[in-house]
Amino acid sequence: MINQLSLSAMIKKAILLVCAAPLVVMAQEWPNKPITFVVPFPAGGGTDAFARPLATQLTKQLGKQIIIDNRGGAGGTLGASIAAKAAPDGYTFFVGAAHHAIAPSMYPNLDYDIEKSFVPVAMIASPPQVIVVNPKNVQVKDLKEFIALLKKNPGKFNYASAGNGSTHHLAGEQFKMLTKTFITHIPYRGAGPAMQDLIAGQVDIEFDGLGSSAAQIKNGSIVALAVASQKRAPGFPNVPTAAEAGLVGYEVSTWYGLFAPKGTPQPIVDKMIAETQKALNTPELKTIWTNNGSETPTLSGEAFGKFVSADVKRWAAVAKASGAKLD
Repeated sequence: MINQLSLSAMIKKAILLVCAAPLVVMAQEWPNKPITFVVPFPAGGGTDAFARPLATQLTKQLGKQIIIDNRGGAGGTLGASIAAKAAPDGYTFFVGAAHHAIAPSMYPNLDYDIEKSFVPVAMIASPPQVIVVNPKNVQVKDLKEFIALLKKNPGKFNYASAGNGSTHHLAGEQFKMLTKTFITHIPYRGAGPAMQDLIAGQVDIEFDGLGSSAAQIKNGSIVALAVASQKRAPGFPNVPTAAEAGLVGYEVSTWYGLFAPKGTPQPIVDKMIAETQKALNTPELKTIWTNNGSETPTLSGEAFGKFVSADVKRWAAVAKASGAKLD
């Protein structure tokens, strides 16, 4: 004979199964139409360098088109705001970056929260920052000469960033603080436009994510002086680390990650995690990632979310120490 407690437990279990059934069916049927990746910077930047190849590979795997929607502005926060308000139905994802861990320290009135408005899916790339210069504007052989030149000419040179509150911006301010130099900050709407002006000589320097500088370094349009990482970047064995070049303590990495709007059904999130990990481990993407100076990351789901939360705190400390402000 079933007692009342057992009956109650059975009823609760039955209710959970009934409620879960539509989600399981939804995940099995998903996707049945194109998916949008909101990229919060203009085309041609570091986010694009990894988001587009990933979208191409996922399109093959899922059998449905992944559409890139570039929404640049306000250091990447405009696109983040748009993605946060999207319907949580599994057909909109957000390609965020380290910039979005910095934004809470730089933009006091954000209408989204990178930790609460999104569900973390996976880190997709983690290239280091790189110090690059226009070789006609800044004629130096190495980082030591570069720092000496800046010290002799305070205020003469400028550096481009992907926007206020971006890793480019904070990397530049941290560099100034460590070297006791002064360079004028010129914020752009993304790394793509910033890179175009660096190549054209409209600006002198950029503290860039290696992904958006890689092709230009290789073709000689710009010169890489150092990467801001503990070891040399994949695909760039001849570019020294900042420490090797004489600037100890200058380490700035960036990352790019995939997020879903809060409320996206967990079975869909789980399926996207699995498909993303599968895509990242294909020979095609591994080759592209190496050429863009990034290793293949393994963080996904809750572990990636914890990483983002820690990065928000880390960048808050950097922003405070460097005195970075909106220009």
